[in-house]
Amino acid sequence: MANQTERADQEMDGDRRHAAADALVELGRSPHYRDRADAGHGLARFAELQEAQGPLLDLVLDPHDTFVTRVTAEALLQRTDRIGLAIVASALAVTDESHGEWIHTAIHDVFGIFSNKRDSAVQVCEELLQDPDDRVARGARQLREALTEIDPVLRPA
Repeated sequence: MANQTERADQEMDGDRRHAAADALVELGRSPHYRDRADAGHGLARFAELQEAQGPLLDLVLDPHDTFVTRVTAEALLQRTDRIGLAIVASALAVTDESHGEWIHTAIHDVFGIFSNKRDSAVQVCEELLQDPDDRVARGARQLREALTEIDPVLRPA
């Protein structure tokens, strides 16, 4: 009986996560840049959900305001995991110069302090170079290059 209750709770939590992600995807369609930036920031927490990935890429490449680009890219990079870095890499592969500058600003801000955090991200990029999606692999090259140019402030003793 306890397993059934636990399973039901997990399913309800999953349903809530999907509902929250759906609400943030909808907020990401707002005409107001602050709403879209808030959506990108919040939706990054749900990046592992398939339905969040396309909208997150769209927010990183927001055609109307690079503030949305910066906030969403930073939130994805702060995850320091494969999915967050893959979405940013995918954006880097197709972005224009203006958006690219803001993505690079986010990269520097997230990875400019701790060398171990930067090094971990470089390692994930090495893995992403083998991604079957050519856009992710191309962007991972650019992301790895940007990461290796950063000289973090703090290193392990």
